[in-house]
Amino acid sequence: MNGWVGTLLRVNLTNSSIQVEELSGTVTNQFLGGRGLASKILYDEVDAQVDPLSPENKIIFMTGPLTGTGVIGGASYVVVTKSPLSGSIACSTAEGYFGPELKCAGFDGIVIEGQATEPVYLSIEDDQVELLSASHLWGKSTRRTEEIIRTEKENLWIAKETSVASIGPAGEQLAKIASIINDRHRVAARAGVGAVMGSKNLKAIAVRGTQPVMVADGALFVDVVARAWEKFKSTPVIPQTLNNIGTPFLVDVINKSGVLPVRNFQTGIMQDVEKISGEYMAETILKANKGCFACPIACVQMTEVEDPALQGEGEGPEYRTIALIGAACGIGDIAAVAKISYLCDEMGIDTLSFGSAVACAMELTEKKIISKKQTGMTLTFGNAEAVIELIEHVANREGFGDLLAEGGYHLAAHYGHPEFFIGVKKQGSPAFDPRGIQGLGLEYATSNSGVSHALGYLVTHKILGIRGEIDPLTTEGKAPLVKQFQDGSAVFDSAGLCRLLLLGVWIDDLIPLLETVTGKSYSEEHLLSLGERIWNLERLFNIEAGFSGTDDTLPRRMLEEPMPEGPAQGQVCKLHEMLPEYYTIRGWSDQGVPTEEKRASLGLA
Repeated sequence: MNGWVGTLLRVNLTNSSIQVEELSGTVTNQFLGGRGLASKILYDEVDAQVDPLSPENKIIFMTGPLTGTGVIGGASYVVVTKSPLSGSIACSTAEGYFGPELKCAGFDGIVIEGQATEPVYLSIEDDQVELLSASHLWGKSTRRTEEIIRTEKENLWIAKETSVASIGPAGEQLAKIASIINDRHRVAARAGVGAVMGSKNLKAIAVRGTQPVMVADGALFVDVVARAWEKFKSTPVIPQTLNNIGTPFLVDVINKSGVLPVRNFQTGIMQDVEKISGEYMAETILKANKGCFACPIACVQMTEVEDPALQGEGEGPEYRTIALIGAACGIGDIAAVAKISYLCDEMGIDTLSFGSAVACAMELTEKKIISKKQTGMTLTFGNAEAVIELIEHVANREGFGDLLAEGGYHLAAHYGHPEFFIGVKKQGSPAFDPRGIQGLGLEYATSNSGVSHALGYLVTHKILGIRGEIDPLTTEGKAPLVKQFQDGSAVFDSAGLCRLLLLGVWIDDLIPLLETVTGKSYSEEHLLSLGERIWNLERLFNIEAGFSGTDDTLPRRMLEEPMPEGPAQGQVCKLHEMLPEYYTIRGWSDQGVPTEEKRASLGLA
């Protein structure tokens, strides 16, 4: 098989068995790879009603046919499981080197099942696969875990080339906002995927591969990749902006658009935002930029804070972290935001879910619903010192941190005020306020894997000026646009491409890449139909897990509280105007359930 390796690795932690399975060409034709293939495996093999932290749940690491080929952005892999945070299907993506190394080791993906009796880690060196004790790694940070695993390799070159994906103390303690960190800084976050790994006593996966990923037409492939790069460079924000300051370039843009999630989404504009802007980050703490595997975009920003009180070094922070830690928590200090980001990565905590939960706690404090007696600290907006202290408490489930580790929804519900949790399906909202981008509200409400802007990328319209002029404050035409972007993003995730590519290329640009790599023929209609099949399969899993159309909603703040200032002043999200049309376009019932006809047309009957 070209593009695909053709094999899956199945690891049962209960009985320590390791099996290599052949990957069916039929399933790759229907689901491509990555997110599609992993979701298919989860749907077929896991009862949707299962306890996400039980041995019966599975966690699946999967690459796509373009992962590791040298395609621009072709460093992506996905982690799919049932989420302990939301109870829905979880799909988290990450880049770096882990996905390409897995492909080069001879595997398209890994299916992890069961539960080890003691901490273990999975070691993969080409066809040498073994489970090793991780007792000496338990309790260690993700950075230290990676360092120790590397030092245990006898060959220094193999150690250098090994990519490690691990959990920190947060995942070990089953914090429902725990993430998985690979290559020190790349993050598979959201939905509590790190907690599922921790529930299985799986500390890490270390992989190194030496085999090439075969493509069908090597000569044409080089030309097609070059053309895709030229197309990507032609967009307004690329490559200079991403290369120079990375995703933090968005801070000023989103603030001017009036949709920054300031003080737990109470407003969309932050005063003195320049102190956490990408430009200010570049002037003060930025040291270098780098790229993921074979990617010329090089949007990863390496930073260092020299202030003794906040000293540290690492990657980022990315825009999403600046928005949810900085703006949402009222912290106007890029050095403090960076320090929080470094610590969250080391402890294996999702910065978005953490920021959402902390911002909720801050508003509960502001409204005098909770006090220092409950939190153990002065948890007011802007108090970076308190937030830094909370990280270790969350990672170790100590005191108030134990409650925060459950996520913002559980925190707000615990104190009887769920209205102050800003999220959907128990997952904290991403870094854009949908009151100023109407279609984004529909995207949030209908997201399968908790709430995520990255599953549709509708923010590229108008706000970034990339995909044509469209009024973000109207609801007209948004339902078909959301469906198109949701289906398209499913294709990108399944192909093995970084979602940032959606800023510059679309399905028609993906076709020649897939064809030269796999040797198969594709059309835009075929690929979007494939994306629709994946989206509906995920929806069916969620329905079987107990979700319904009533869960396709937004926080009361988005629906009833008008934006107080800025370009979106006076706006609420008019979800009720878009949702019925969306269901109709999807071929779903008025309760959001795929009809028998729709299921049959997609081969899901």
